[in-house]
Amino acid sequence: MPHASPWWTPDVHADRRPFLIGRNRIQSALRRFFAERDFVEVDTAALQVSPGNEAHLHAFATEALGLDGSVQPLYLHTSPEFACKKLLAAGERHIACFAHVYRNRERGPLHHPEFTMLEWYRAEESYETLMHDCAEILAIAAETAAARSLVYQGRACDPFAEPERLSVAEAFARFAGIDLLASVQEDGSTDRESLAAAMREAGLRVAGDDSWADLFSRVLVERIEPNLGFGRATILDEYPVAEAALARPAAGDPRVAERFELYACGVELANAFGELTDAAEQRRRFELEMAEKARVYDETYPIDEDFLAALARMPEASGIALGFDRLVMLATGASRIDQVLWAPVAEAMP
Repeated sequence: MPHASPWWTPDVHADRRPFLIGRNRIQSALRRFFAERDFVEVDTAALQVSPGNEAHLHAFATEALGLDGSVQPLYLHTSPEFACKKLLAAGERHIACFAHVYRNRERGPLHHPEFTMLEWYRAEESYETLMHDCAEILAIAAETAAARSLVYQGRACDPFAEPERLSVAEAFARFAGIDLLASVQEDGSTDRESLAAAMREAGLRVAGDDSWADLFSRVLVERIEPNLGFGRATILDEYPVAEAALARPAAGDPRVAERFELYACGVELANAFGELTDAAEQRRRFELEMAEKARVYDETYPIDEDFLAALARMPEASGIALGFDRLVMLATGASRIDQVLWAPVAEAMP
């Protein structure tokens, strides 16, 4: 941490305490929001057989020791998503979860190795409904913190204005001058050389070993995300199927998926899906992600077979994961995530 004193010293705590009280109030207000809409709040286990299967997410590993001396590898979850979807398969219809989640190799003003994810799921409802939820939640957070604007690094966003809805393809055209979908085929496969040529023309760096996904991410990080969520929030919608993760393909265009991300003040706040319920397709995507993880990081995580079995029984649903600490930061005016965590994870001293 950047403080000369630990977070628990009285002077440092006194500086942080207004943000922490604001955090509690916002969390209480959001619990009321979900309760008034007949959501059931669930509490999922952090220990899982798989932490998730996204190539660039890194987990904390541990072991469960049996009385017979057996050893079971386990992980701290990177999201409660697998457990929440199992609950949908079990018969729950509207659930919400404030979960402590754990991601390795992440620390900075907006990142912490342990943080709080707010996830909620709506069975048999479209993912557009989640967009309306997001707009209401931004307003509630601001009202609760007595804030007229969400603010980060001196730039503001009106939490009471209707968010802009912008497709990823529109964002690539607007901010980078690139026709993204020209590099995506009808079956969702991608053309690396087509995107690379467009990026070179736009003045963006292309390395010889970059995959299509690497190139996509570079444009997103360098040209698009810094322009989102100013003046009003942005809903970045319709990601290419190759970047769909756990989202189903869009009905109107098989090249894109029912996935959106919510941005305010240039900060990514939430990631939402019209949920994929095809277990075979989900397995295929997990295997591709783990192949990429092996290529880049020389490691993989196991696939949760129990999750895939549950997915085959899960109803059509929409779901979303929101970084609760980041929302608190923007509503209270905090500049670093550790200011809104009651007990941050200490950073190793040099």
